[in-house]
Amino acid sequence: MPLTRLSPLFALFALLLLAGCASKDVAMTPAPSLPSGISMERALILSHAQQAIGTPYRFGGNSPDGLDCSGLVEMTYRAAGIRVPRTADGQFRALPQVDAPRPGDLLFFGDGNKATHVGIYGGNRQMIHAPGSGRAVVSVPLDIDYWQQRFLGAASVAP
Repeated sequence: MPLTRLSPLFALFALLLLAGCASKDVAMTPAPSLPSGISMERALILSHAQQAIGTPYRFGGNSPDGLDCSGLVEMTYRAAGIRVPRTADGQFRALPQVDAPRPGDLLFFGDGNKATHVGIYGGNRQMIHAPGSGRAVVSVPLDIDYWQQRFLGAASVAP
């Protein structure tokens, strides 16, 4: 008699075991490649910036719902535990400038001495930025005249 009582429990256990094995195939997407030999903070900045690619532009936005250029910087740096000013020009004026940017550093663009745009240097002459209204966060090459003509400088606060 005890064996017949246990049969429903064995059947239930077998059913649960089989159900756990019948999961859907999950496509594993490789993690974006990050430059080697960078600090944890820089890795976090770059990872969050790459994850933001495709996020719609929103003036004043600094969340995954929508980003402007300086909001992208503020959000990604905040994820790495680093606080920066909110505007591109505020960041340009407050942060220590560098001659040669490293991945995770900031690149500033504008007219004269006022920064009107900022992006995150991704390495390999690429920049991640929020380009403007009606567009989304993208990674673009820096070797085009538009960026060359407007480049003001680079800044670094990440170790």
